[in-house]
Amino acid sequence: MSSKLSQKMGLGAGGMIGGRVALKLDPQALAHLTSGRSVALVTGTNGKTTSTMMLSRAVSFLGEVATNHGGANMPDGHVTALSKQPDAPHAVLEVDEGYFPEVCRASAPAVAVLLNLSRDQLDRVGEVRTIEKSLRAALATVPGVVVANCDDVMVTSAARDAARVVWVATGTGWHNDAASCPRCGDPIRWSGEHWQCTGCDLARPRPDWVTGDGFLVTPTGEKVELALRLPGKFNQANAVMATAAAFALGVPVAQAVERLRAVSNVAGRYRTIQRSGHRARLLLSKNPAGWSETLTVVREADHPAVLVINAQEADGRDLSWLWDVPFERLRGRQVIASGERATDLAVRLTYAEVEHTIVPDPLKAIDAMPPGAVEVIANYTAFRDLNARAAQ
Repeated sequence: MSSKLSQKMGLGAGGMIGGRVALKLDPQALAHLTSGRSVALVTGTNGKTTSTMMLSRAVSFLGEVATNHGGANMPDGHVTALSKQPDAPHAVLEVDEGYFPEVCRASAPAVAVLLNLSRDQLDRVGEVRTIEKSLRAALATVPGVVVANCDDVMVTSAARDAARVVWVATGTGWHNDAASCPRCGDPIRWSGEHWQCTGCDLARPRPDWVTGDGFLVTPTGEKVELALRLPGKFNQANAVMATAAAFALGVPVAQAVERLRAVSNVAGRYRTIQRSGHRARLLLSKNPAGWSETLTVVREADHPAVLVINAQEADGRDLSWLWDVPFERLRGRQVIASGERATDLAVRLTYAEVEHTIVPDPLKAIDAMPPGAVEVIANYTAFRDLNARAAQ
């Protein structure tokens, strides 16, 4: 009832308010709603929503799945999602990193997926090493399988003490937040794909699953083509993590990958809108690691780019992270800085020697580009608002 009222009043999608009311009435609501289900939790800094959708699609091979892949990833959102499908025997839940220990205790997951860990909204989430320590303690208590990215130093440290770990080589390349060991503080030394701490025994584990360029390799050595509709190496990594988790739950690899191939749009991400002679592809990026991966995707075609930055509470008020994004990759193409904090972005672009103009309204920024393809990269609230306005 409260969810529908929120929608009718234009206060939001109603993905959280129903659960918030339920948790006020019954603080154990999440534990009650997950009891008797096979639960999979997905957490990490980037890729949670996409990986959750992928995993829920794969697990649907086993039966009905309750999921919150729309992005309401705190306990109130989980309660809302589970309440809508009370009879689903399976649950796949995206979980905010800060709430993971709480949700883990309540749900006793059969599978926990840890994608990556990097800086994100320091004023809300906190320092990444603090998150790593809290996840490390929580994962050590997981009764089921932990599926973890062995190419991420922070993830490896967080997952290593778990009872049962499946390691996935994702090939992801963001190492800027793990120059030193999260356990002893000594430097991390890299040699090709392998890494190890110079002061303790923390090192890259041998992977069970491997992400290739357009394929995955299973623990038995079978090579399987991915043929995804979603762009970028990071989505290939998401797909392999989801496949490994689904396999741990009993889904055959072929069936899991077949379902992942059908995913083309995740809560409006990657979709293209037609507007005033423009084909604008909408891309979400929220932190330095995410922006770095997205800039790699848009580098494949030399299209003009609209960059949209807000700094509302859901984005994080602190914009110092802009200085860690490799905007230098956009040199030589037409760029417009947009959003509520377009001027802050413009300062960063100036230092990156990226020629640009400022158009605060994102839709007007798209209209200002030459007709044809346009890449639109926005952070959280900017992306959400742009999607809503484009749908009108």
